[in-house]
Order: sequence, then structure tokens, then C-alpha cells
Amino acid sequence: MTGRVLVTGATGSLGRRVYERATAAGWTPIGTHFSGPDGAADVRLDIRDRAAVDAVLRDLRPDAVIHAAGGRDRGDWRSLADGAAHVALAAAATGARLVHVSSDAVFSGREVHYTEDALPDPTYRYGAAKAAAETAVQAIAPAAVLVRTSTILGDGRGAHEVLTHALSSRERTGALFTDEIRMPVHVDDLADALLELAGADWHGPLHVTGPEPVSRYDLGLLVAARDGLDPASIPAARSADVLPGRPLDVRLDCTLARSLLRTPLRPVTQFMAAPLPA
Repeated sequence: MTGRVLVTGATGSLGRRVYERATAAGWTPIGTHFSGPDGAADVRLDIRDRAAVDAVLRDLRPDAVIHAAGGRDRGDWRSLADGAAHVALAAAATGARLVHVSSDAVFSGREVHYTEDALPDPTYRYGAAKAAAETAVQAIAPAAVLVRTSTILGDGRGAHEVLTHALSSRERTGALFTDEIRMPVHVDDLADALLELAGADWHGPLHVTGPEPVSRYDLGLLVAARDGLDPASIPAARSADVLPGRPLDVRLDCTLARSLLRTPLRPVTQFMAAPLPA
């Protein structure tokens, strides 16, 4: 299936790439924004406003919706949880295929390795909001796919890339954690996977990450090597010492996604070894 795809949060790092790559995948993209329009957003939408979400989907009648919008901050429950429910309700009412973007933050890290049938057990507010969003989406739109992913980067605009540069230049204080392990994914790989899933019939949770675990600190060193930063300028710390209670080692098993998708999911050491495009 292809046709019109509505991308919520099309001014964000992920949503923008989904929007930009949709045409090549055979879709006609429509992007939404909240704070201000740009080249990747056509329609203003506050996903916290259920009536507004209903009106946009009723007027546009997309064939699929990729819900990539986040919150104004990582504790914004109304956007992360309620907003996801609003999008699911509107998609169900209009018959649109829904691809919902979730996160490895729904897990505590106590089990380390997680397959799709693992039950969420979040330990902090952002993870709880994303878990609540999953529950709402599955109850409202059981035919939707819930894409759990991990650290997203690769084009220079990912949050971890921006943070690494800010820490290196001392524009921000803080450190990258040596004891938080994640499964990074290239933003283009994830965007292509979401577009592929928009045209497929898979439903329920699906883990879409890169296959390689890495600490947040070591990921910062990969950013430094690619971008010519001094590795000694990247501060390191232990999450357990600074922010006790955060998930430490969370590894999403993406075996199922690799068997279902044509889109390759590259290891982080491979894609971070390549220079940024000019």
C-alpha cells in the first residue's frame, strides 16, 4: 500500500527524515508541526487537542499515519500519552493505517535483553508516558504497529550528536554515561523502516534498532571521531552515580524486524565510520 501518509512531528529530527524520504518510497507526504512551519510541515497540529486531531485526519483522509511527534519535553504526558491516544482514535475513525513510534524507555533494563513480547516496566516519567501511549494505541487501534526504537542519530542532527558537540565545546555541562547501553539506529534506516511498515500489515510491537550495543559515552566518542572533535573533551560519568534509577543496559532484540523488513538496519560502528554528507 502507498498513497498519502501523514507524518506527525515533521519538524523533529526523525519526522523530518520520514517526510523527506517518503516520496522516494512511493508516498505523498503531509507533515504536521506545532511550534512553526518549515519545509517539512504543511499543517499545524497540537496533538494534545483531540478535536483538532480528529479534524485534521477527517479533512486530509491519509491512507497511513506515522506518529513521530514527541512532547515539548520528555515529561510532557499530555503530548506523549494523551496525544498518542488522540492520534490512534482519529486514525481508527478514518481507517488510516497507524505506525506509532515508541521507545526502549518503556523497559527498566533489569532484564537487559528484550523481545517484542516483554512487558513494559518503566522506571521514570518519560518511559511511563511511552508505555501508557502503547497501551492506548493497542486498545484503540489493534491493527497498528508499535515501533520500539533506541538512540536515533546519523545525520548530525540527532539529540546525542548535538549533545556531544555541546559537551565538547563546554556550551553545556554534564557528561555521557559509560554504564548506559543502548542499540543506536541510523535515522535514515528508521525512517525507511517506518515508511515500509506504513505499507505493510504487521501489527503489535516491533523492535527496530541497530544490531550493535554501545554505551552513551562510547557513542559520543564515535561522534567525536567522525566530526573531528577531541575525544579528551568528552566528559564521562556513571548514570548510577548521577541519576540513580534510570535504565542502564537496555538491548532491544531486532531479530524479528530484520526478518520482516527489506530496509537494512546498519550497526552503529559502520554508519558512524562514514563522514557526514556535504
